[in-house]
Amino acid sequence: MSDATKPLLEVRGLQVEFTTQDGPVTAVHEASLTLGAGETLAIVGESGSGKSTTAMSIIGLLPGNGRVTAGSIRLDGQELVGASESTMRGVRGRRIGLVPQDPMSNLNPVARIGTQVAETLLAHGLATRKDVDEKVVATLEAAGLPDAAARAKQYPHEFSGGMRQRALIAIGLACRPQLLIADEPTSALDVTVQRTILDQLDEMTRELGTSVLLITHDLGLAAERAQQVVVMHRGRVVEQGPARQILEAPQHPYTQSLVKAAPSVAMARLRPEDFAERAAEGEEPAEVDAIVEFDGVSKHFPVRGSKDPFVAVDDLSLTVPRGTTVSIVGESGSGKTTTARMLLKAFEPTSGQVRWEGKDVFSLSRVEQREFRQKVQPVFQDPYSSLNPMFTIERIIEEPLSFYGKGSRGERQKRVRELLDQVALPTDMARRYPSELSGGQRQRVAIARALALNPDVIVCDEPVSALDVLVQDQILRLLGDLQRDLGLSYLFISHDLAVVRLISDYVGVMKDGRLVEAATSEEIFTNPRDPYTRALLASIPGNELKIA
Repeated sequence: MSDATKPLLEVRGLQVEFTTQDGPVTAVHEASLTLGAGETLAIVGESGSGKSTTAMSIIGLLPGNGRVTAGSIRLDGQELVGASESTMRGVRGRRIGLVPQDPMSNLNPVARIGTQVAETLLAHGLATRKDVDEKVVATLEAAGLPDAAARAKQYPHEFSGGMRQRALIAIGLACRPQLLIADEPTSALDVTVQRTILDQLDEMTRELGTSVLLITHDLGLAAERAQQVVVMHRGRVVEQGPARQILEAPQHPYTQSLVKAAPSVAMARLRPEDFAERAAEGEEPAEVDAIVEFDGVSKHFPVRGSKDPFVAVDDLSLTVPRGTTVSIVGESGSGKTTTARMLLKAFEPTSGQVRWEGKDVFSLSRVEQREFRQKVQPVFQDPYSSLNPMFTIERIIEEPLSFYGKGSRGERQKRVRELLDQVALPTDMARRYPSELSGGQRQRVAIARALALNPDVIVCDEPVSALDVLVQDQILRLLGDLQRDLGLSYLFISHDLAVVRLISDYVGVMKDGRLVEAATSEEIFTNPRDPYTRALLASIPGNELKIA
């Protein structure tokens, strides 16, 4: 094999084991993959599939209780399994770069961005104290950060999510490595920011000739950005090959289930009903029975050191018809979450009215407010932080019942069991704690808690964005079933347009605090009128794929 065709990375028969209290656990079983020079290979799979463990084995950053027990990892012919720590220190950064998943927890919050880039350059001898500042600015500019000299002096909390991700890309590519491992590099970003970041990453790696190992659960992203795809399930490679071939004609049952569960704007509404059929034909309901109304609502926040406030929401009017799902979509900072929080009475509008059952929610009597709090319930984005880790599942679900004095202790326990059954969780889970549950199970618990008081309206703020595609599909179907069975109304907040397509009857698109377009879901996705809506739809990765 010539140098031109010789693989840059070869992983053969990789086995990784973790030591636990219950004994050794094998997380990766005989995994093999090959990545050519200048190519991009994506490893896809749900949480626990072994994809990140495989990547961390390559760069030698497994946790203290993890170790490679068998197999080979060769980088440009050099064996990395069994290499000394001093050897690996020379490999990390210089030959293998890393862009980790969460930019907020992987950047030092008390160090300036420039200082963190400088550390990498100085550690590998690519800059001196005399010229390091100049090279830091050049590195940040290459990552697409505007006004890099000023940005280098700022701290991570002063950056947006996209800017923080650019800073991590700058650090990962600062030493011009042969291989870059990008572990879910855009999972927390909006689609337009995601596309910008990935385009920048593609441009930089192409110029440097860097190969990319992309870790993702987003099948569209894998198909759009990678030449090769490796599918992992329970620590094993179950399928691999050319990206388009794998995702347009999957052979393994697990790959087929991943592809089937992946949301797409080409899909129809998950819950077919009379309304959806009328909407598809362009026919509106004869009379809208509004359960929630936003009427000319604006929300301004004061800005320190400025006389002009920040306008988070600007003159928004939107109706949630009873028994339907109305989604609000837009990028971070568009005002969608602020809108939801005004309905939940977390923020009071600067002007306009938020009405529930025809009543201004900020002018309710004490009795009406007590009823409102029971009838309008939230389900939050992060199932890890929205549940009290010190409470059992039973206590978490029972808490709203206890607070409002609903029934005796025995009746509340019976209600908890009913709610667990309603969200398809076993009743013996009541005795467990959140830490013992998966992300999908935790989100089911959050939904059960929201249902405890028999609400009419549930405000879902990015309820599936932290979940893998298979679990996401399960939760969306659960929400659809509950709406059909209980007549619930949803205000659904999301930046994921493919998810919105599956769950929504109506969609409102927000940009810079204003509602730029509002229509039926069918109309928004088949005939978007506003240029911003069209730009959002065009930014969805893998949107043009013809998946079987």
